[in-house]
Amino acid sequence: MSPLRTFIPRLAAIALVAALAACSSTDDDPEYVERPVEELYNDAYNAALAGEFKEAAPLFDEVERQHPYSVWATQAQLMSAYALYQSNDYDDAVAALDRFIQLNPGNPNVDYAYYLKGLCYYERIVDVGRDQKLTREALSSFEEVVQRFPNSKYARDARLKIDLARNHLAGKEMSIGRWYMRQGQYLAAINRFQRVTTEFDTTEQVPEALLRMTECYVALGLDEEAKRTASVLGYNYPGTDWYEDAYSLATKGRARTTAESGDDGWFGWGVGPF
Repeated sequence: MSPLRTFIPRLAAIALVAALAACSSTDDDPEYVERPVEELYNDAYNAALAGEFKEAAPLFDEVERQHPYSVWATQAQLMSAYALYQSNDYDDAVAALDRFIQLNPGNPNVDYAYYLKGLCYYERIVDVGRDQKLTREALSSFEEVVQRFPNSKYARDARLKIDLARNHLAGKEMSIGRWYMRQGQYLAAINRFQRVTTEFDTTEQVPEALLRMTECYVALGLDEEAKRTASVLGYNYPGTDWYEDAYSLATKGRARTTAESGDDGWFGWGVGPF
């Protein structure tokens, strides 16, 4: 079950206790506007439970505004951020989560705050052709979860999303490197591909990065560098099409032909998707 689906139900017991403890007396003064904290919190909680998150967020804020020193105020801060996230008000949610983390670093739910902050960025990740600031922010937040709370129930999903974010950032580097190749700027392309192999060495982009480096070295006439890079590819990814094409490039100055490879010549020199 998703951590997000278990978070609100986890608070149900708290809300129930509050309902039982709610004050039964009311103030007869018609100008009296302050409401019991339990009543405010339960109204907000019920709105969230009904999926009315845009209504729930300001109700949770009202809990803190009216009762800033109650035990409910801290929980309301986090629930307000959750409601904002569910409303797709991601920037406001991040601001609320940052505030919660700053004010409550020892709260038992602070691991969830870091995780939810990561989701606020992660769900806005765009394709590799665009700026990847949100991907980097998501990566940073999920790394905080894993580093600070390695045994948290959110750590496993955070690790999975770290891998996906890193692969996405590597894809961005590959996209830029291919663009440089199309422009004949091979040294600039090599720098991008090298970054993939060093900073994102556990991603699925590495084999292609090594192949593209081999292509660039061949284009520059750096035959020894081309052979060395092809050897690295062969050592780490033996028997793959990536290596076969890199080896052919390094030794023959061209990728395998369609007849040699048995495919459509995807990595043919000058016709590849770069």
